[in-house]
Amino acid sequence: MAEKRIAGLRYPDDKQFMVVVGDLLYEPVDCIVNAANSGLSHGGGVAAAIAEAAGSKLEDECDRIILTQGKVPLTNSVVTTAGNLPFKGVIHAVGPRMGDGDEERKLARTLILAFQQAHMRQWASLAFPGISSGIFAVPYQICAKAYLQAVTEFFDLYPETSLRTIRLCLFEGPLLDAVEAQLQAHRPQTQR
Repeated sequence: MAEKRIAGLRYPDDKQFMVVVGDLLYEPVDCIVNAANSGLSHGGGVAAAIAEAAGSKLEDECDRIILTQGKVPLTNSVVTTAGNLPFKGVIHAVGPRMGDGDEERKLARTLILAFQQAHMRQWASLAFPGISSGIFAVPYQICAKAYLQAVTEFFDLYPETSLRTIRLCLFEGPLLDAVEAQLQAHRPQTQR
């Protein structure tokens, strides 16, 4: 599937946030984020696609993490190998479920902590999918606000970060529509 760039925001020092329609597994980045659950099981959606493409190394590493560290707490993330995928690593981020309370803030925190994982490893680019918007059922508008808030807050907190490009990789649909609407609110900075 060929990538289709939808919109983006530029930040100081040539840092950028891009929204693209495409397949996360083919993103031209150093690492990708997995929409994970606390047990790092990869039963469906993005998590299953990543696990299948990455192969047994990723699954084995996830199993080891759970055995040695226990479940991954809400908003936290862990990093594993990318296995057969062409990335330096996969960041498994545990976002909130609808009903957890304060979902927008928790989702933004989840992403900021995931971005920090890439920053700590000196990675320059990252792509993430819709997190908490699928089976976790957080409304699309809340997700869209949290995604943009997380990117902006991360770049504010880490002005010297090695992470220069953050990409939100989605499929066509209502989540993409909500993200586009949120970007419209930032029209003076938005690039098309």
